[in-house]
Amino acid sequence: MSGYGFNGGRNRCYPYWQEFYKCYALADRPEECVLQRDDYLECLHHSKEILRTKAIQDEHLKQKEKRAHEAAEHKKKADSASASNVPRLNVVEDKAKASA
Repeated sequence: MSGYGFNGGRNRCYPYWQEFYKCYALADRPEECVLQRDDYLECLHHSKEILRTKAIQDEHLKQKEKRAHEAAEHKKKADSASASNVPRLNVVEDKAKASA
């Protein structure tokens, strides 16, 4: 890796590469540098960030659907209560009949 970015200057992931390379050069076993490698690869590909963003979006959609379902249930109950059988049973007189 040259360390130069696309537009010149330092590459955004170059510090992570340096840490990984330094660890790898000094390590007895490559497994010792897994964290540095993961940091470097995350900087390059943003795979963990993408997964987290997708999880947040999925949860947001789930909450939105839940609120919409609850609102529909509430509206259904309100409509049911307003269309009850009380006026049909002549327990409460209609205003039109009461004024006549």
